[in-house]
Amino acid sequence: MTQRRWSRGSIGPAGGSSARRILAGAVVAALGMLASGCGRQYVLLHPVGPVGHSELRLMLLAGGAMAVVILFVCVLLAIAAVRFRDRQGRRAPYVPDWHQSRILESIWFIIPVLIVAIIAVPTVRQTYALAQVPQARKPLVVDVTSLSWKWFFEYPSAHVATVNHLVLPVGKPVLFELTADSAMNTFWVPQLGGMEYTMPGEVLPLWLQADHTGVYWGHSSNFSGLQFEKMFFSVKVVSASGFSSWVRQTRRSDPALTAAAYRRLRAFGTTGTATYSGYPSGSFPKVTHRFTLTGGQYVPAVRGYGQMQMGMAGSGGTMPAGRP
Repeated sequence: MTQRRWSRGSIGPAGGSSARRILAGAVVAALGMLASGCGRQYVLLHPVGPVGHSELRLMLLAGGAMAVVILFVCVLLAIAAVRFRDRQGRRAPYVPDWHQSRILESIWFIIPVLIVAIIAVPTVRQTYALAQVPQARKPLVVDVTSLSWKWFFEYPSAHVATVNHLVLPVGKPVLFELTADSAMNTFWVPQLGGMEYTMPGEVLPLWLQADHTGVYWGHSSNFSGLQFEKMFFSVKVVSASGFSSWVRQTRRSDPALTAAAYRRLRAFGTTGTATYSGYPSGSFPKVTHRFTLTGGQYVPAVRGYGQMQMGMAGSGGTMPAGRP
């Protein structure tokens, strides 16, 4: 038996029809997957602040670059499956004519490097940019403490506190100082931006901003125990005057959180929402490592003991607004 190579034209009309059907099916499936992500329930795709919009652009850039690679591989797979399939009357084995090609080897080395660069360069640049609170805009500071299994929020400048719900002014940067008074957790408001860890004895910074009024969904995104999936909280974004009115109303009509009540709040279990006109002074860590959020513009407070405070003063750091 003689061997023969299959040529490009040996597929025939039937082969071409099969290839077209496979390609059409792939296109329909891809359009279906794209259309499934358009609903408002997919909150990551509908950001309402500058941080969320920046991160969405990075997601789309990375997803588009990966989609090009995946589509290219799928097309090659479909061509190979149709062209080189075993069909009746085609008993001769396929004998490829292998030879070295420096041009092809260079191409399939350079293309992945370019794809990685297309994703990496904007990602690194944007990551450093998002580590800075907007210049000349004093942020609202909110202290966030993750408990088991609830969220405790303090507003140092107003000296009010909430449990499992936040009220924020629209269009104003918010600097969250994050810690934990229980197991490590993760704070996340998907429509405002990325997530950040909360850890006992540490304070990590995260700034976010909402450019539209409304009520948004926040939650825990890190396993921290039996009922961590119930660690949801709402973020109500109101006008600047509405926020001031809420603070005044809270200080006038809601009770203060006592030390005994905070100890009960620390106990394992879930709870509903609550609002307090004050809170114990020791409810947030007094000694933390120093974390620079903006390359020198803002350094979270190092409070408490001798050497650490002296180091803070010597470094030229400043205390956040509202701190005692």
